Order: sequence, then C-alpha cells, then structure tokens
Amino acid sequence: MKLNLKRSFLITISSFLWIGNTNYAQELRDWTSWRGPNNSGSVEQGSFPGSLSKDKLRWAAPLPGKGCSTPIHLAGNIYLTAPQDGKDAVVCIGENGKQLWARVFNQEDAGKHRNGSGCNASPITDGQALYVYFKSGTFAALDLQGNVLWQNDLVKAYGKDTLFWDHGTSPVLTKNHVIMARMHQGESWLAAFDKRTGQAVWKVSRNYKVPTECDHGYTTPLVMDYQGKESILVWGAEHVTIHDAADGKVVWSCGNFNPDAAQLWPAIATPVVVGDTAVIAYGRNDRGIPRLFGIRLSGSGDTTNTNHAWKRDDVGTFVPTPAVHRGQVVLVRDHGEVEALDPATGKSLWKAEFPKSRANFYSSPLVAGNMLYAPREDGVVFVGKIQSDGLQVVSETDLEQPVIGSPIPFGQGVLIRGENQLMYFAD
Repeated sequence: MKLNLKRSFLITISSFLWIGNTNYAQELRDWTSWRGPNNSGSVEQGSFPGSLSKDKLRWAAPLPGKGCSTPIHLAGNIYLTAPQDGKDAVVCIGENGKQLWARVFNQEDAGKHRNGSGCNASPITDGQALYVYFKSGTFAALDLQGNVLWQNDLVKAYGKDTLFWDHGTSPVLTKNHVIMARMHQGESWLAAFDKRTGQAVWKVSRNYKVPTECDHGYTTPLVMDYQGKESILVWGAEHVTIHDAADGKVVWSCGNFNPDAAQLWPAIATPVVVGDTAVIAYGRNDRGIPRLFGIRLSGSGDTTNTNHAWKRDDVGTFVPTPAVHRGQVVLVRDHGEVEALDPATGKSLWKAEFPKSRANFYSSPLVAGNMLYAPREDGVVFVGKIQSDGLQVVSETDLEQPVIGSPIPFGQGVLIRGENQLMYFAD
C-alpha cells in the first residue's frame, strides 16, 4: 500500500475532533529521548495501530529540510532537529501537527552519506529544557518555548571529528550534566557540561589502539545506576566502559570484541541493558559478518577475562539498535530479518523475516504494546504483531519518502519522521 503525500501539504483528517477526545491527555506519555525513558525503544501498555494505511494518518506536518534525528515529545509538544535554509534548527510541532516555533542556529554541516544529515543526533529533555547537538559543532540548551539558554561550539573547542560518515551520537542527561561523547581516530573523549550554563565540568580521554575505523563510534551513551551510583555506559572502540557520572572516572571496562583484528568495524548500534546484562551488537551484519555479545555488568576494573557471558556469530545488527520487549531483546537486522533473544543466554526465542528488498533498515525498531514498527530506508514500514511464539507481519505501507529516524509512540499512535514530513498514525 502506498500513501500519496505531497511535501508541503498538512493533512488533518478529523484531527481537531480526534485531538479533542477527553481521554487523549491521559493517554499521552512523554518520550524524552531517542529510545524513550528506559532506553528500551518500547512501551508496554496501550493499544496501537496494526496498520499505517491512509485512513490511519491523522496528520502530516511538512519539515524544513532533511534530517535523520528521532523526534521526542513532552506534554503534547514534539521537538526535532532539522536544517532550515542551510542552517541548523530546532522545530516544535503541536499535537495537531501545526508548527509552533523554530529556532535557527548557525550554518549546517550537511551530511555526506545519502542516509546522513547534519542533524543525526536526537534532542533530549529533562522537562525543563531541550538539549541539542549538531554535526557543525553547535551544542545548545533551549527552554520549551524555543529561547536559547546557552550555546557552545564543540568543534571550535575540541576540533572536528574524523568520522568516515556523519556524527550520530546524541547527548544524554545525568542529574546535573549534559553528556557528550566523541569516538573517532584521534583524541576521543567523554565530557560533562553543566545543564544550566553549558560550561565544561569534566572531560576524560577514551582512547584505544584498534584496527582501522574500529575506533569510530556513532553510539549513544546510556545513563544508568551501577552499584548504587549514577553512571554512564559507553560502547565504542571495541570496549564497553562504565564511568562515574560525577567525574567521568572509568570504574569498569570490558574488551575483546574483535580478537581477529578485523578492520572497518565501526560501532553504530547502541547497546541495550536488561537486568545485569548488556547486549552489544558489533561486526558487519550488513556484509554477513554479524557479532552479538552478552556482557555481565558486575565487578569493577578490567573485566575482559570474566564478564563475557555469551557470543553469537550468526545473528546481529550493524545499524539498527535493538529494542527490549518484556524482557526479550528484539533485533531488526539490516536486511529485514527479525529475531528475539533471551538476554541472559543469547538463545533465540523466535525468528521472522520481512520481505526482501535491495533497501536496508537504518531506523531502530519501536515496540508499542505488542506491535513492532520497522521502517526501511526507502520508506516502506512494516508492522508486526508480537506473539508468544513469533511475529505475525500484519501490514506493509510505502510512505514514499526515505525514513532513517526511528518511530516513537505518541498517545495511542505512532510518529514517523520521513525525509519531508513528520507523520502521525493512530486508530
């Protein structure tokens, strides 16, 4: 099924009547970072559409330019980054699909990959302010009305990244700080900035000697509680590290993810954590060389020789980050295979597959209720119903525009960012 969506046309199919439903405000749960409040890419409760057909489209808001970041939303307002007239910008869209405001910054540094952009990093909010980063180096905090609270230039401060492709790491938040990471060939680091002022609080080097491109990282750190302390987990340069959020000190590390020293293995998929296990996707699944690891998060210091719980070399993902659904890790692989695993053992629980295509999956999957949403790079979106013994593919819709950002839940529906529009689907 195809949807014929004109680039500049705002579709509002009964949107005002629908938005006025008295249950809507109660159903709307905030999604404040790219993988959601629990870094899981999922929400368990709710009833979500089994199809993204034309009659489910509530509105489609035009976007000012090509961006690959994932939107977030807070109290009914949606925030995303996008280029506007060649400059970095933050856009706020209301729950009815109408733009409320846009804040424009400096000249963008446009993407060099066909599926990249100057705004791959997703925004994040603590409910008081928005925090954004752009490939150009613009790093800023805004209030929820779009006023700039502070603005820095991390490229000017620390130099331009040497990544082969476009920056993808998003900022994350601790109690007091905004955290940014850079992992590339050259000086790599993890740094904390004061939420209120943007001033650097601490910055620690994170450098490892690894094969060519294996020090390139596009993953996003995870803020977590580790042994009773606020901590930051980072995956990149063939090492998982846990840092004390107060000062950046490494308290735990684990390596040995590439013992054969293969080259051209950047870290792209962000880990997921289930209980005391981190699931790490590595290798080149896109080239038939997948690697998937289960790492126990326990102990302190260098745990390389003790904390590898399991390894798979027959399943993995290169670009899409897995989701966590009711204790299971759900992977949508680059060519459309789908697999659920037990994070404690790495054993497959069920397998499925979307129809084959020359196009790949760059977006990370969303699990909402028992529905799996998986956009392909060419704009074809698959919806599957997760059952106890597998996945039933229930719909396939062509949005007729590329989709790289990840879908997110919004009320009892789903937001999908295409290259030209932000679309909202609901029953």
